[in-house]
Amino acid sequence: MLDYIVPFLTRTFAFDPHSPLLFTQFYFWGFFAVVFAVLTLVHNRILMRNAFLFATSLFFYYKTSGSYVCILIFCVVANFFIGKFIEKASKEWVRKLWMILAVAIDLLVLSYFKYAYFFTDIVNNIFHVDCRVFDVFSWVGNMLTGTERFDVDRIVLPVGISFFTFQVISYTVDVYRRQVEPVKNILDFGFYVSFFPQLVAGPIVRASEFIPQLYKPYFLGRRQFGVAVFWILNGLAKKIILSDYLAVNFIDRVFDNPLLFSGFENLSALFCYSLQVYADFSGYTDIAIGVAMLMGFYLPKNFNSPYKAHNAGNFWKRWHISLSRWLQTYLYIPLGGNRNIKFGTWFWI
Repeated sequence: MLDYIVPFLTRTFAFDPHSPLLFTQFYFWGFFAVVFAVLTLVHNRILMRNAFLFATSLFFYYKTSGSYVCILIFCVVANFFIGKFIEKASKEWVRKLWMILAVAIDLLVLSYFKYAYFFTDIVNNIFHVDCRVFDVFSWVGNMLTGTERFDVDRIVLPVGISFFTFQVISYTVDVYRRQVEPVKNILDFGFYVSFFPQLVAGPIVRASEFIPQLYKPYFLGRRQFGVAVFWILNGLAKKIILSDYLAVNFIDRVFDNPLLFSGFENLSALFCYSLQVYADFSGYTDIAIGVAMLMGFYLPKNFNSPYKAHNAGNFWKRWHISLSRWLQTYLYIPLGGNRNIKFGTWFWI
């Protein structure tokens, strides 16, 4: 019996980089079924519900990114306490200083993982040196565990780091602007940052939109259930039937050997690739919206038929809507927008 139980537990709870937990895997839906079953037992106790979903979200991210779950926990802890410091500060310059510190920490972590190779290459090319990347977080992990388990010579981009980084920035800035009250409990805040349906592929959830939902009682009516199932089936159809089918049966074959195909087939593959990207990305976010709705939470719509846009400006109002709104609220407007634009605005752009 143990010969069967131990391998099963290992596959269930250990991180496998070759088999991440994805929406299109049967294993994910088994995971979600367990989560949903437990949620029906604790949904009336809001703190217990949020704590449970925070724990399951950390497990989901661990199954997706392994030890990089520590980065997510670090962002949760740092921004939670800085939000508290902003609330308690009586002087405006102190509040602004804490806000700037939080944003700097978040962006430095994001830039470290996302652009380490980019900046290293620039330094090497300009100064003709041979600098190499060094994973500080893996080095700390090796120091804490007393092993050489983590590779310090290679930096791997954690899945979804842009999404939860933008979310914690929106929280800190909204607290500074007094648009939201700081979350009182770190478990509630951790749940907001790590909510697993949208953690990996979005949409980006702003604090002012999601935090009020943390304290609302659970409700799933017949209409909400039907809409949620529609979103899930719509997303799965986009991802599996449209995106994966086009990629495997046409696009990948043309891109691997373009000279074996005609000019029309190569051009068709380019257009189909744009459709594949849309179906893949929007399919994941549709599934996320549906899964979240089944658990009583509402995520913003992230795509609105972008290829029906009449111009480029309208396209970006339809494509990855949550990111466009985030950039508009926390970057474009604070820099002056199109009304109070100054030299500094052009410089930072």
